[in-house]
Amino acid sequence: MESLGHNLLSEECRVAIHHVASYKLHISDAYLSMACYYKQHMGAPLFAAFFEDQAEVKREHAKKFPRYLRKRESKIFLPVMKRPDIDNWGTEVQALESARELENKLTNLLLNLKTMASTKEETDLLHFMGKCLGKQKRSTGYMEHQLVYHKRLEKQAQEEDPFKKPAQGSGKAT
Repeated sequence: MESLGHNLLSEECRVAIHHVASYKLHISDAYLSMACYYKQHMGAPLFAAFFEDQAEVKREHAKKFPRYLRKRESKIFLPVMKRPDIDNWGTEVQALESARELENKLTNLLLNLKTMASTKEETDLLHFMGKCLGKQKRSTGYMEHQLVYHKRLEKQAQEEDPFKKPAQGSGKAT
């Protein structure tokens, strides 16, 4: 069995892991909000199901970070992040653009954590981060694919009915 001192994470890495886990849960909440919006207000059950699925994936990925912290004998203190304050996600393209922004920020957080782990010579964390970054790259690619697809659909709909106004942009809750 490894010595207790060798198993502990640096404080900086531990704090960054907490932040990443919280942000993943924040994204999951945003995706769940999008799913509810498209199910209730837009009558788009397939698009709602897509975001419900993505919410569950993010939640499951977020759980891996506290598990990792427990394995490394670290206490878990996930910071609370403000829930999304948008109640109108706009068109499907606008929602996917918001999702892309969330995913890009998450990618940056993960890359920063990997850099920190490298600097602190946390080899176990580097291995863990490699897996996480691989999944994140696939997730971001999938989101980009969905965005391109829905932009094409939106453009095609505009060409078929040039007098139809596109849905309004997303807005903050009032």
